[in-house]
Amino acid sequence: MLLGCDLFRGDIEKAVPAAIAIELFHNFTLLHDDIMDHAPLRRGKETVYKKWNTNVAILSGDTMFALACVHLSQTDPDVLPLALSEFTKTARLVCEGQQYDMNFETLTVVSISDYIEMIRLKTAVLIGCSLKLGAILAKARLLKLRGSIHLEKI
Repeated sequence: MLLGCDLFRGDIEKAVPAAIAIELFHNFTLLHDDIMDHAPLRRGKETVYKKWNTNVAILSGDTMFALACVHLSQTDPDVLPLALSEFTKTARLVCEGQQYDMNFETLTVVSISDYIEMIRLKTAVLIGCSLKLGAILAKARLLKLRGSIHLEKI
């Protein structure tokens, strides 16, 4: 996100709260993913639900999401509505990706295109959101030219 902000010569210091929001959101999704996948380890360490319990992990994840919203709310009021819109759209898409992942557990065959769509929703949209939020915070303007989206500094 900070790279996206810097690309459009934005003030990186002012973007830090939103970057923290993205990181908190990402870690919230990992806590909930570990519960759903019954994963005992994350990055070589015992997962929160295994170390404590499922309720602690759910509440910890929910709190991280709430704190992400608090940090994002510190965004420049001029771009806050657009930043919130992008953030909440991304949160919804990541949840859709997680549902795809859960659905795959009951299937015997998953097509490559369905798998690509799942990882796009669970991972790629968050990376895209990070870069787009950086551009938004730098007050870049979205331009739709000949079917593609371009950004320019305003």
